[in-house]
Amino acid sequence: MKKKENSSLTWWQLSLIGVGCTIGTGFFLGAGLAISMAGQAVLISFALAGFGTYSVYHFLAELMRKDPQKGAFHTYARKAYGRWAGFSSGWVYWGAEMLILGSQMTAVSIFSRYWFPGVPLWIFAAGYSLLGILVVLTGAKGFDRIENIFGVVKIAAILMFIVVAAIAIFSSLHSARDPLFFPQTGQQFIPHGGKGLWASLIYAFYAFGGIEIMSMMATRLNEKKEAPKSGKVMLAVITSIYIMSLGMALLLTSSKSFHADESPFVTALNQYDFPYVADVFNGALIIAGFSTMAASLFAVTSMLVTLAEDGDAPSFFQKKGQNIIDLHLPALGLTVAGMLVSIFFSLLLPEKIYEYMTTAAGLMLLYNWFFILLYANRLVVIKGFSHIQRFGGLALILCAVTGTLLDTSSRPGFFVSLGFLIILAVVVIIMKRVWSRQSPSPF
Repeated sequence: MKKKENSSLTWWQLSLIGVGCTIGTGFFLGAGLAISMAGQAVLISFALAGFGTYSVYHFLAELMRKDPQKGAFHTYARKAYGRWAGFSSGWVYWGAEMLILGSQMTAVSIFSRYWFPGVPLWIFAAGYSLLGILVVLTGAKGFDRIENIFGVVKIAAILMFIVVAAIAIFSSLHSARDPLFFPQTGQQFIPHGGKGLWASLIYAFYAFGGIEIMSMMATRLNEKKEAPKSGKVMLAVITSIYIMSLGMALLLTSSKSFHADESPFVTALNQYDFPYVADVFNGALIIAGFSTMAASLFAVTSMLVTLAEDGDAPSFFQKKGQNIIDLHLPALGLTVAGMLVSIFFSLLLPEKIYEYMTTAAGLMLLYNWFFILLYANRLVVIKGFSHIQRFGGLALILCAVTGTLLDTSSRPGFFVSLGFLIILAVVVIIMKRVWSRQSPSPF
């Protein structure tokens, strides 16, 4: 009898895996950029993004509870609108994650040079790539355990900051030397007005990226009906610690001091004589970046297998290795090749060009979220507050996407993402002609 590896998760284990897949450099670094745009009003951005993210997961979880599917959002898109929708959703996700993997790997390598400045960047990138592959080779059960550990470490790092920040705030209340930065006026709270808040929303959403991975793993819950509970607890915990930690950072330092090149937590504590703070948070950044990278690597490999099973990718990618249980080596091989190409681009392309590509890739993930909310009413019965969740989520994601047009650094990425959509539309038109002639698989 086959052991129960593919259906062995409790709801709290899935919640912890969700934390490991979600908290990453999008929060530890991207929050600094969001603060520079919205000031202390960034707390509103994160609250809104938390609501929008939960809206997406809520409907995914309801779909998973009603009809568990390994391909999750890709499979549901196919059921709702047909083959073209499943094909588009799956390949958009795979391609976007490939670009994001390269940027995550490069970021983790840069953080590592904080301790070893003389080591070439490509050596770190190669080392972390190998470690990521090894994580995937451990299989689903090994991946669960590793992400659980990473999840605990990342929460512990944020909680450590909250404790240290509380000590600093308490000492500041009794000392005029280090004043706290309470906003006295509306201008201080939201220095760049509604435009800055609008533009910051995209970076708040980036900090929640990873719920789609959690939805794909929900098929392994012992009780599928607990999928909504798992996501609700996970997102409540993450949103709470995000807002609490950022609120404390903004009390300790003026919002003008934050920028994208340094973690807001390091910035907030730099003025205080706390030993090893920079080293601890640099380690947290490395763990955060690596764990989200490993999660993405695992998820896109699974997605490629599902695409192949549905006839939306060559059937070759369904094949499993001879000696490794539940591991599809051809699919992993293509994913690794894509990751290496992405890392190659990230190291050689001009910084701005690659930044535009990865920003576009992040937007493509949000397009998938938007699509999930669009087709949800075709597959589940929506009642009461769920209507507010659906339309509220759609509006917030739309605001986050259009907000990129307000900032010169993110605007090019928006247009690059539109270019990807146009290319995808052309591919889908071609594939529809192929599908009309071939059955059952276009390959």
